[in-house]
Amino acid sequence: MEIKLSFLGAAQNVTGSRHMLEANGVKILVDCGFYQERQFRDRNWDRFPVEPSKIDAVLLTHAHLDHCGLLPKLAREGFSGPIYCTGATAEIAKIILLDSAHIQEEDAAYKTRRHAKEGRKSPKPIKPLYTTEDAEACFPQFTPVKYREIQSLGPDMECTFYDAGHVLGSSIIRVKVKQDCEERIVIFTGDMGRPDRPIVCDPTVLDEADYVLIESTYGDRVHNDVKDIKTAIGEVINSTVAQGGKIVVPSFALERSQEVLYYFNELLQEGTIKPIKIFLDSPMANKITRVFQKHPEMFDEEMTELVHNHNSPFKLANLKMVKTTDESKGILNITKPFVVIAGSGMCTGGRVKHHLVNYISSPENTIMFVGYQAIGTLGRRIVEGEKEVRILGTNRIIRAKIVRINGFSAHADKAELLNWLKSLKKAPKKVFVVHGEKNSSKRFAEFVKEETDWDVMVPNYKDTVILD
Repeated sequence: MEIKLSFLGAAQNVTGSRHMLEANGVKILVDCGFYQERQFRDRNWDRFPVEPSKIDAVLLTHAHLDHCGLLPKLAREGFSGPIYCTGATAEIAKIILLDSAHIQEEDAAYKTRRHAKEGRKSPKPIKPLYTTEDAEACFPQFTPVKYREIQSLGPDMECTFYDAGHVLGSSIIRVKVKQDCEERIVIFTGDMGRPDRPIVCDPTVLDEADYVLIESTYGDRVHNDVKDIKTAIGEVINSTVAQGGKIVVPSFALERSQEVLYYFNELLQEGTIKPIKIFLDSPMANKITRVFQKHPEMFDEEMTELVHNHNSPFKLANLKMVKTTDESKGILNITKPFVVIAGSGMCTGGRVKHHLVNYISSPENTIMFVGYQAIGTLGRRIVEGEKEVRILGTNRIIRAKIVRINGFSAHADKAELLNWLKSLKKAPKKVFVVHGEKNSSKRFAEFVKEETDWDVMVPNYKDTVILD
């Protein structure tokens, strides 16, 4: 029996998730993600390591950009097969891909104007990686599947999607391959969520696998108690308001923005914080919230109860969903304290950059990070304490208070990942640790070996292994 597995992204780094599984003459790509770390972003422009026209299908774990962001490019370069994912993931991915294309078009245009103003000549035309037309062209390929329903992928090859508890619609994918009266099960965790998180259900526990690809974003640490999150947010808001400052929250439009609103809602209901104007400055988050409302079957019990009792965090009295660019610019005219939640979560693009330009150099303000910041991103440089950063072509001195709330993560930590692995009734043949920075992946691999004595590997970029 021979199955070929290639690691084409998210190998000893966090973003750019892509894994190729080949068996029975079928090529399956699991995820097709965008690289967001500065040192790896050139890979987004490279030709795909596998000829796109030869790929039979894509299995998409969820709709975050680092898992779906290169699908328009893949399709433009020849991929014509189905993109299997949950219905919620399909709807959200379309929103995110259109937004990504629009941002890339805007950034390319902005950079062109700036170079012209500065009298700089580029060696080649500044173009977006893909356009909104490219994004829309791949939409008909999205093929929704339901959790726990078997989907055939070709001769003696099938997959099943299970809830990953990471973001709405996210999936753990189980692939079964049959050859010569034998079968092998390969599990791709995608990004795995944590138990007892707001809004979404807990990750599905599986009990059988021959091979497991498991993420390791937080594979070298244990999160703070979830109860500390609300306390920390309340302290940030109250202390900043007392100084007459503003709070800027770089946040992803999918799940993280909704979770921030969830905690704000609780703090307001409890009276821990006084009413304060909250701007969700993300048209994409607006659209994604509507997808949430369309899929209440994916909510956990607590969120379902809030909605039924008309206490939805998406309908706060002081919440303003910012839509237009002019509305976003108008926020600058407000003198009273407020909260603005804007993308992108790692400050690599989007409206948050403009808010950082306006507020990062004043000591009464706070920049509150509520998510992971990958190496090489602007967000990472800010949280690591750089005194000056370049934003939108201008150097900005950092005087605002920088706060990082780590417990907010939608990624399982090392203990939670290990607990999930231990649900397997017998040891898998091998565990592959992916989707984590080099040190995080290696430390988690060592941790799993110590705790289980299993065969664990941390693959390199473009490694290929044979699964027997």
